[in-house]
Amino acid sequence: MRKLAAIFLLTMIAGPAFAQSDHVQRYREEVEKSPADAANEARQQRAYQRALSGVPDQKPTDPWGIARSDGQGTPKANAAKPKPAKPTSAAAK
Repeated sequence: MRKLAAIFLLTMIAGPAFAQSDHVQRYREEVEKSPADAANEARQQRAYQRALSGVPDQKPTDPWGIARSDGQGTPKANAAKPKPAKPTSAAAK
């Protein structure tokens, strides 16, 4: 009777595992795509390319330009340096 109960228990545990084994995708296994899936993927790719074409080109930036002391900073960083003020003396007045 114990053997029968052990066999029954093992079959109850193993049943769901065997039922799922056919649906597991293997490594590098190609999945068949329906025509609707292929059309949807092509539509998404076209939308992605359209979105990329709408992004304007940006100039390369130099985030360390302000920190350089050899004058190689960006033109804006060099222009932002304040000019020294002329000293005024109280005795000259």
